[in-house]
Amino acid sequence: MEMEHVTVFPITHLDRPRKRPRFGWDVPQAQVGNFCGQEVGNVASYASSGAISDHTSSLFVKGVAQNGSPPWREDDKDGHYMFALGDNLTSRYKIHNKMGEGTFGQVLECWDRERKEMVAIKIVRGIKKYKEAAMIEIEVLQQLGKHDKGGNHCVQIRNWFDYRNHICIVFEKLGPSLYDFLRKNNYRSFPIDHVREIGRQLLECVAFMHDLHMIHTDLKPENILLVSSDYVKVPDYKNSTRSPKDSSYYKRVPKSSAIKVIDFGSTTYERQDQNYIVSTRHYRAPEVILGLGWSYPCDVWSVGCILVELCTGEALFQTHENLEHLAMMERVLGPMPQNMLKRVDRHAEKYVRRGRLDWPEGAASRESIKAVLKLPRLQNLVMQHVDHSAGDLIHLLQGLLRYDPMDRLTAREALRHPFFAKDHRRI
Repeated sequence: MEMEHVTVFPITHLDRPRKRPRFGWDVPQAQVGNFCGQEVGNVASYASSGAISDHTSSLFVKGVAQNGSPPWREDDKDGHYMFALGDNLTSRYKIHNKMGEGTFGQVLECWDRERKEMVAIKIVRGIKKYKEAAMIEIEVLQQLGKHDKGGNHCVQIRNWFDYRNHICIVFEKLGPSLYDFLRKNNYRSFPIDHVREIGRQLLECVAFMHDLHMIHTDLKPENILLVSSDYVKVPDYKNSTRSPKDSSYYKRVPKSSAIKVIDFGSTTYERQDQNYIVSTRHYRAPEVILGLGWSYPCDVWSVGCILVELCTGEALFQTHENLEHLAMMERVLGPMPQNMLKRVDRHAEKYVRRGRLDWPEGAASRESIKAVLKLPRLQNLVMQHVDHSAGDLIHLLQGLLRYDPMDRLTAREALRHPFFAKDHRRI
């Protein structure tokens, strides 16, 4: 089910595999009262019953005048809202620019006439399953906002409304996603001190959610935004042999390492026997692939993968196939525990033979074997890119990337790791 006071949503990048949208998991129906001056009622009940009205009057923000509306336009063939720059989105918001697009819909930069500032508005496709998912995301965002007293690094919803059969969610405008920053920086790594601060904030967000019995299930660089777009250019001595006159000699470094986590459309509440597939491929934990059931530790595994990517500039496990993915894990982290391989579900039995991973015998191609063999061990990978703090970081990653979710560090435990000690903090 892919689908914040905060958010510039990242554009969908075609070079990254996306998980199949999931809808319909159970969400406790929490009664929600007034929010942002808007009575929203029990949004979870809308989502679970499918009773999301196609009439804007049923969910429309109270007090929003409808004068100055743009001419009615049909949605495109995929259910996306059709607009022109300068259009009004209700009388309060004026469309300034398009910021991104994904499977859920579009994100538009709009001028908020009431608050006199730019905001980001997520306009969900006018299709029932996406509208239902949006209502669930709104409920999760409201629950997070209700408990967030500041400093938990989760985006907070400002407002939402139904406009011309489209659920619209209003967020504060932020900077680029970590993935977009890496991409525009030619996939060059973040400085280790930025990695430390980003990692600490990310774990604080995850710990906050887990305390509320919520599991994000889709943590990845695309869903982590820098609060500010500001950056400086510094010489990239390690990765450039070019002249200082060449633009590639320099790399971008964010002025601030402050981040916010976004996209709670896949968030679920803890419950027994969760076995469906979650997480975008590169950040998917082994227990998910093996069908062993998953819970809070799947978020922690994703955090480990993200920290490696920030240090190296590239995703740790660049693959599109399950067996190859598992083989990559063994190449980087060592062999998987027997107790996990013995308990795989029927869909994952084909990846195991005689008590071990069926690799390289079961490889799909010679290229697949080569892709696995070129990966270094975790320790070597980190030391190739990190000058100081490498030992502490390696030890932390080994705790975040333990195969057995029962042995994996919790987010709270990880925050107490020496890697995050105060004497390390330089920014």
